[in-house]
Amino acid sequence: MNATGAPSGPVREATRTDRLLAALGGLVAAYVSLAVADLVASRVRPEASPVVAVGSAVVDRTPAALKDWAIRAFGENDKAVLQLGILLLLALFAVGTGLLALRHRVLGATAVGAFGLLGALAAVTRPDSDSAADAVPSLVGAAVGGLLLYVLVGRLLASGTGSGAETASGVGARSGDGPEPGPHPGPGPARADRRRFLVVAASSGLAATGAAALGRAVGSPAEESATASRAALRLPRPASPAPPVPAGARPAVPGISPFTTPNRDFYRVDTALVVPKVNADRWRLRLHGAGVREELTLTLRDLTARRTVERDITLACVSNEVGGPYVGNARWLGVPLADLLREAGVRPPSEGGPADQLVARSVDGMTIGTPVEEVMDGRDALLAFGMNGEPLPFEHGFPVRMVVPGLYGYVSACKWIESIELTTFDAYDAYWVPRGWSAEAPVKTQSRIDTPRPFGRPSAGTVMVAGVAWAQHRGVRRVEVRVDDGPWREARLAAEATRDTWRQWTYPWEAAPGRHTLTVRATDGTGATQPERRTDIMPDGAQGWHSVVVTVEEGG
Repeated sequence: MNATGAPSGPVREATRTDRLLAALGGLVAAYVSLAVADLVASRVRPEASPVVAVGSAVVDRTPAALKDWAIRAFGENDKAVLQLGILLLLALFAVGTGLLALRHRVLGATAVGAFGLLGALAAVTRPDSDSAADAVPSLVGAAVGGLLLYVLVGRLLASGTGSGAETASGVGARSGDGPEPGPHPGPGPARADRRRFLVVAASSGLAATGAAALGRAVGSPAEESATASRAALRLPRPASPAPPVPAGARPAVPGISPFTTPNRDFYRVDTALVVPKVNADRWRLRLHGAGVREELTLTLRDLTARRTVERDITLACVSNEVGGPYVGNARWLGVPLADLLREAGVRPPSEGGPADQLVARSVDGMTIGTPVEEVMDGRDALLAFGMNGEPLPFEHGFPVRMVVPGLYGYVSACKWIESIELTTFDAYDAYWVPRGWSAEAPVKTQSRIDTPRPFGRPSAGTVMVAGVAWAQHRGVRRVEVRVDDGPWREARLAAEATRDTWRQWTYPWEAAPGRHTLTVRATDGTGATQPERRTDIMPDGAQGWHSVVVTVEEGG
């Protein structure tokens, strides 16, 4: 062997099979590296996995327009698509390292280590990282993967039967015009070395798969303790229960969104590639900043011991396009945020307070900026720990999240919250603002047709057109439906639960055969009607009329 890891003895010319096996070796080494890293991450912190760490870094640096496109194109699968893309790029990198190792074993193995170093750097520089231990999974995985690649390629280069006329200058080097001097081993030894290569590759892959499966089955100690703390949480009885939902608030129309969105169906839009699982017993909330008389640190027990309220509140994501799915209604249980702020000495700007922005920070490093005035104007802004009668699901912010009716989620609905800082909009830009979004974003009046579905084929006769409309904290006064270019007809509004929830609506349509366009618009509690022109979701939410096209068929 020379300094680069190439054999110094006589060797044969590299074949296509050798190159294919080297590429396969790179893939196997990368797979084993990731499996080992994930296994170690399960014992350290799942967020420290190299794919998650690198993916999170990519998310933070991705332009807002590209993120919006991903949400539109892939919906709640956008994170899975991102991780798949990272794995595909890693596969290409792995093939390249395998081919490099065929020429220079040491350099190929070192390249695997370089990728591990990238993963380690991404892990320790994440906002939610508080320990150098986050680098360990990537470094250990890279060390194992690099060593395996070195060994695998060594099987191809063993005993002078390796892939390629390996010299210090690389594969296929020749002296003068003639063939390489020295004996050339026959195909028998080469096949034997390839068989040894395949045995090592297969056994390593199987061992890594088993280790990864074991790690997933056993789970992370941190995740297990978090799951146990959620299971042990007993929600307090609300001192102020939610008002009963009026009987007429839930029209029995097939295809319409239910008044209360089940937890499993509630939309989820955030940047977390791995859902944070926080131990409720160890969770703390820090309240500090401008206008806070004395900094507070609260436990979940401190919050649940306070006066709790229960409210039905509809949340909407600013990424929701006209007619989109990113809106839902749930019954939240928590403590009034305004009460907590006033007890800490905080005053809104209208009362002379120095802070006009409340910056909420999540355990994953997300920052959400909320206007202090709106939080303290009397609306039911909550630090919520209950959702639809159970502790918050991990996906929706357990153990505690913010809920502020009337504001889009990116300026109000901080999940996995761990601190609240009082500051000003001039002094600090929360996560989304430098990425092109508005610092303040009240929910816009919207309405949606749930049934009939786009391109549906209902039968002629009476067709029930139905859907939902929302204008949180203003309420919905009227919903109108138009067929083709005909006149607007007023729909039947279901009973209003509160002005902070959506309202269902229905319109019986005498449908004639043919192709028709159904359009809906809503008027909010202030008398303002949805504008017709559609706008983009940036910088502060989409608006415009929702319409669907259907083909009415002759009745049977």
